[in-house]
Amino acid sequence: MNDIKMRIAITHGDTNGTGYETIMKAFDDPTMYELCTPIIYGSTKIAEQHANALGINAKFNVINDASEAQQNRLNIINCLSDEAGTVEFGLATPESGKNALQALNKALEDYKAGKYDVLVTSPVNRSTISSFNGHADFIESKLGNGSKGLSILLGEDLRIAFVTNNLAIKDIPESITKQKIVEKGKQFHKALKRDLRISNPRIAVLSLNPRCGEDGALGDEEQEIINPAIEELESNGIQAFGPYAADNFFGEGKYYHFDGILAMYHDQGMSPFKTLNTSWGVRFTSGLPLVRTAPYNGPQLDIAGSNQVLPDSLRHAIYFASDILRNRTNYDEPLANPLPKLYHEKRDDSEKVRFRSSDSRQQSTLKEPKD
Repeated sequence: MNDIKMRIAITHGDTNGTGYETIMKAFDDPTMYELCTPIIYGSTKIAEQHANALGINAKFNVINDASEAQQNRLNIINCLSDEAGTVEFGLATPESGKNALQALNKALEDYKAGKYDVLVTSPVNRSTISSFNGHADFIESKLGNGSKGLSILLGEDLRIAFVTNNLAIKDIPESITKQKIVEKGKQFHKALKRDLRISNPRIAVLSLNPRCGEDGALGDEEQEIINPAIEELESNGIQAFGPYAADNFFGEGKYYHFDGILAMYHDQGMSPFKTLNTSWGVRFTSGLPLVRTAPYNGPQLDIAGSNQVLPDSLRHAIYFASDILRNRTNYDEPLANPLPKLYHEKRDDSEKVRFRSSDSRQQSTLKEPKD
């Protein structure tokens, strides 16, 4: 990985949105090619329509397989048929949703075959894709093998994870359980250490009800569910604090004192995140074999085709994906071949752990010296 530039797959997202505009602008900076070799999963026909409408002179290197990707080129694989339709800027259509899903499926197939290193997904409109509840859930169903993904928002000063995500407000209270908070808290703690290399993370847990429920007057979830979950996280060696009422927590700048924030539901974390990170933000799905990041904004259909999009979020999604994979590799490497314990021997008040020596060392130790 050190000698070869990291291969970063990028899906084109909703083809009536701003995915192609963002991609072309991001790689208009030649220094991006020093970081990675991009592989766009999309359509040359649709890419050309976007480029012509925006007046962008983008040069794509068309390849048939990810293994053919060239360094210092904007490589693109055709995932759609030659009959791919005309771009309809700003409209969420079944065709644009189908185009997004075909590119994503092809990218996940290639990941299984080891053809790239990390994945960056351009935004989609979930309403145009049947039974699609977001990239994180979809990738989990395809690649998780029982592992659960955790959505994390990454910004300059904020790292926010969610206990629940993409749920209607009316369904949130019954979905908040002690078990789920503990599970997500442990996942978040591991991601902060392994993927973001924070050695001893401090996690703030937000409340569900206003003013932390005011001792049950506004709800008892804090007393019955959230506080016990925090205590269990603490008993597992995790520095978890709270619960904190979201309004004062963000309004008074308390988030500066923590490495991560665990929000109870989507808008509780997303609203302050977008307010405090106005120029860029990144979504990261942790807990899965594949490192996947994405710009935090949606397909931005309202400004599609108007040449108003800034590429900052996509560039940071690429930066984070690259850093996270390296962090994960460096974190896992020393743990790959631990010395096996032979037995535990307890004497007095101390416990001594003995380890099995390698065969070669055993043989050299047991040999009789020669005359």
